[in-house]
Amino acid sequence: MFDIESLKSKSDTELTKISKDLGIGVKKTSDINEKIYAILDFQASNPQTIKDYLGPQDKGNDAGNEEAAQPKKRGRKPAAKAEVVKTPEEPAKPEAPVKEVRKKAETTKAEVPVEEAAKVTEEISQPEKKQRRRVTKTPPPVEAKTTPEETAPEASEPVEVVAPAKKETQAVPQQKNNNQNNNNNNQNRQHHHNQNRNNGDAKHSEPQKKEYSFDGIVTVEGVLEILPDNYGFLRSSDFSYISSPDDVYVSTSQIKNYGLKTGDTVKGIVRLPKEGEKYFSLQRPTEVNGRDLAYIKDRVAFEFLTPLFPQEKFNLAGKNATLSTRIVDLFAPIGKGQRAMIVAQPKTGKTMLLKDIANSISANHPEAYMMVLLIDERPEEVTDMQRSVNAEVIASTFDEAADKHVKVANLVLSKAQRLVECGHDVVILLDSITRLARAYNTVTPASGKILSGGVDANALHKPKRFFGAARKIEGGGSLTIIATALIDTGSKMDEVIFEEFKGTGNMELQLDRKIANKRIYPAVDLISSSTRRDDLLLDEVTQQRMWIMRKYLADMNPVEAMEFVKKHMQSTVNNEEFLMSMNK
Repeated sequence: MFDIESLKSKSDTELTKISKDLGIGVKKTSDINEKIYAILDFQASNPQTIKDYLGPQDKGNDAGNEEAAQPKKRGRKPAAKAEVVKTPEEPAKPEAPVKEVRKKAETTKAEVPVEEAAKVTEEISQPEKKQRRRVTKTPPPVEAKTTPEETAPEASEPVEVVAPAKKETQAVPQQKNNNQNNNNNNQNRQHHHNQNRNNGDAKHSEPQKKEYSFDGIVTVEGVLEILPDNYGFLRSSDFSYISSPDDVYVSTSQIKNYGLKTGDTVKGIVRLPKEGEKYFSLQRPTEVNGRDLAYIKDRVAFEFLTPLFPQEKFNLAGKNATLSTRIVDLFAPIGKGQRAMIVAQPKTGKTMLLKDIANSISANHPEAYMMVLLIDERPEEVTDMQRSVNAEVIASTFDEAADKHVKVANLVLSKAQRLVECGHDVVILLDSITRLARAYNTVTPASGKILSGGVDANALHKPKRFFGAARKIEGGGSLTIIATALIDTGSKMDEVIFEEFKGTGNMELQLDRKIANKRIYPAVDLISSSTRRDDLLLDEVTQQRMWIMRKYLADMNPVEAMEFVKKHMQSTVNNEEFLMSMNK
């Protein structure tokens, strides 16, 4: 017969096999305790089936128990008689039944477990009852009655169940006694099973009491991207605003209630995903684009804001100033809201010039939010830019697909527009707009009109929209875009793209390959570089001196002009001292 200890020693696979062989319906998700209790319940209601399943081993044990019980029946009858007759005269003779009872208690304890003892006692109960009836007629000795309880309290449990019914069951048939014993044993086993199950449930319920709720504790910040189904996700800048495991789901109702748009920088409280959910969810936003929620609902769309010429100049000659930034600050000043284009040939140092400009703006104008957008660039340059520039770097390297270039660029532009709507100054450094136009040309559906160089007629609309978003807003806020354009690459497409963008910017900085070949950096063509309406950015004294300087440099070629300016600038500390030295 099975007992709980032997079943616990078996593995989950063995218990599953036993349950399957016996025809016990157990779920696959059930744990070991549930399988053990199911087998014990089946054993209590079908003991004969368990005996047949266990085979000749248990039958041999049962036969051995019967053989062991038969001599005890024959040996105890005369001992009981002698005990009744000779107890007052010879008190030493009751030792024989005491020893027999002790031996019997020890054998039953060693051979049969506590739960199997109930089954074995059914076979032994009849001769024991006859002997006990004879003993109860005469005053029994104290030792004979107490020694079984003292020596084997665990093994005597089934005997205690039978003992109270000694006098009442004298006239009851043998079959009725067996049924009562079976019912009592089943009740004890069921009570033991329920008690163990309750203990198991209590153990499983303990960890549930220690569950913690993290709702309202974790805050997150990301850029909102609204999908065509009107729900959205907060994209992380760590993954360049593409799909990632850090995305936070934003429901349609939240987008409508708070007036959110694609590109909004949302900061809010998130909750853990519930059962069946895949992403973290935004519980409620706390601020959008650095503003409170009431301000966001009343904002004016970017398309309806009034653009102006730049009137406030970025100081590139202050802290962290280099020779490159000092030259740009004088000959092609950059203002807030400037649409600047750096026209460069290959290997002229345009990326290094962008890096110097970015460091100067971040050091002297911390109020401006700066983003560096690298499209179709080399991965090592992305890493170098991230480590050397104090700005947000968003990159899509040349080994990525063209649709990723387009998606990243659109989301960066949307983010910048939403910040400008809220009155912030934003700077985007794009490298390069030529490669961005190539990506748009690849993604745009064919219109049937192809320009020279293989450029689709509709492909350049979105790059122009990106570059044309730079403007100074009346009443606050500005978007400055400094983009690089490639020329003389040997590609007809690059020439067509540059011709389309030529004249669209209000600041142009030309880099010359001849100057770079002489290892003169920055390789700026001072004569061809200028800013439209620079009188709004420079004071009168600086403007007059720069007018004289340009008139003097007009007779030189680009290489001579750059050598002259570089020589005099290196001997001065700042631009004011350089302009003062012109009087000498």
